[in-house]
Amino acid sequence: MNQSVPPIPRIPHILVLMGGPDAEREVSLMSGREIAAALRESDRFEVREAVIDRPDAGELRAIIGEADAVFPALHGRWGEGGPLQALLEELAVPYVGSRPKPAALAMNKLATKTMLAPHRVRTPRARLLEPGAPCDLEPPIVLKPVDDGSSVDLRFCHTREAIDAGRAELHPRRHSLLAEEMITGREITLGIVLDELLPLIEIQPKTTFYDYAAKYTRDDTTYVVSPELPEEVIRECRHGAETAYRQLGCRDVARVDFLLDERGPWFLEINTMPGFTTHSLVPMAARAHGRPMPDLCAALVENALKRGVSPGGPQRLPAATFV
Repeated sequence: MNQSVPPIPRIPHILVLMGGPDAEREVSLMSGREIAAALRESDRFEVREAVIDRPDAGELRAIIGEADAVFPALHGRWGEGGPLQALLEELAVPYVGSRPKPAALAMNKLATKTMLAPHRVRTPRARLLEPGAPCDLEPPIVLKPVDDGSSVDLRFCHTREAIDAGRAELHPRRHSLLAEEMITGREITLGIVLDELLPLIEIQPKTTFYDYAAKYTRDDTTYVVSPELPEEVIRECRHGAETAYRQLGCRDVARVDFLLDERGPWFLEINTMPGFTTHSLVPMAARAHGRPMPDLCAALVENALKRGVSPGGPQRLPAATFV
């Protein structure tokens, strides 16, 4: 009697995208390589990598090929902030990370603040600055892009003269800037993976502040997992992180950054595709929580495969997000 042999299950093919046109391209390349290595180490997938610039839908379709899901390890306005996610939805490809609208809202720091205002999440006072418009916040303030990360083009301004100089330098390449009340305190971050809050991490840079070099190239930054903090502070950080994640509609993975002074924690921003480099905080917190990098990346990919194509069809970006 002949017995049929069951077919061997096909190993899912995963494409890790990296690069992009944003200021954080080099960080993306580091993240993408680490993610691809971790997925290979998990031994659950066929893994391919692709470095992209800013492909259109047709070019991206050719790059994706027969991949079953995409892990877009891009950081910045185009790669993390909605446009790439919109392309992936147009192509009906499962992918890791937030959908276009939450990604765009999270990338825009002022839009995020506006959404959190009714929900008892303490954030520094802020104003959007267009060229020529007055700044009605008194120094000291922080000038920053309204829609970028990794401390790119960040300026600390303690005087009116410093504000004017910072704006003169930044406005030619950053039409819209965010002027934000300067908070001096301890730097705290909290990661979220698959709706689960990870342990808090306190960042103790040796530099004046946690700048690009301290985040990605220097080895003298100290990271304290589950720092000694009052229970009230921990609860407030967790409330702020979870509220931002849910109110914006994020999914899969995020990192929320706070500054802590004598008044409590101040929400700064939420990142919908945080770094996955050797220095990055979400993998660090996940590892401390019992989920090493191969398991972390594999869980995110398996969740995307299980979810499949986002229900309801492609999602439009909010029209007023990019200013």
